[in-house]
Amino acid sequence: MNSSASREEPSRERVRKPEGGSNRRMGGTLFLDEIGDLPLELQPKLLRALQEQEFERLGSSQTIRVNVRVVAATNQNLALLVADKQFRADLYYRLNVIPILLPALRERAEDIPSLAEHFVGKFSARLGKPVDVIPDEVMEVLKAHDWPGDIRELQNFIERAVVLSPGPMLRPTLTELKQMIRQPTAAAARTFAEAEREHIPDVLKQADWLVGGLRGAAARLGLPRTTLLYKMRKLGIEMRRGRSIQQETPALSGLPGSEQLQAVAAF
Repeated sequence: MNSSASREEPSRERVRKPEGGSNRRMGGTLFLDEIGDLPLELQPKLLRALQEQEFERLGSSQTIRVNVRVVAATNQNLALLVADKQFRADLYYRLNVIPILLPALRERAEDIPSLAEHFVGKFSARLGKPVDVIPDEVMEVLKAHDWPGDIRELQNFIERAVVLSPGPMLRPTLTELKQMIRQPTAAAARTFAEAEREHIPDVLKQADWLVGGLRGAAARLGLPRTTLLYKMRKLGIEMRRGRSIQQETPALSGLPGSEQLQAVAAF
């Protein structure tokens, strides 16, 4: 189910009414794509269905019991949406049972060969073309590209290349390959770890050195709290007790030697 397609007037959808008798208990997996785009007015209905494990079809008063595994996906930061009142906190916590952070494709170039081969096989079979070989030079370009459109961009690229390939070897157009090959700038030449080592302390400072919570650094970065703490340890960003006068809360400002938890980067 694509959540962004569920708009304000769901009654316009054509839903077949149940045909007499009681419905069997439904099972399986329900995949909610782009859950961050679900309109606010529909979120209470989804929450009720998840909590009560039941729903009613449009045009029917019969209640249907369900027992499904729910998988929700989004490219948005739901914690920030909750803080901005754009997503219900109770629905967020109901869905956020086992969060899985999937890095962008540019951060896992080692997966590109397997994905490219998969898409070549898929589109070759669909289009009836005998393409089954990816030249080494093409694969190197694919691995070096940063893929701002993520997996969908790679999939579209492979499909287009399969259509245009005259033989068994994948042959993207020369113009498209040249556009993907570019000299890295000084900023792009930095490693991802170096960029994180600079960015994480900045975000911690913006969050008043708070790691967890809806307004903490982890939420701002779109990471689970445990993942952020792991990255901090890995990058040498250490947690330590430090005195703070300017950042004390009013409740503590009168106490001598009041302290707050701070994060500092060790370089």
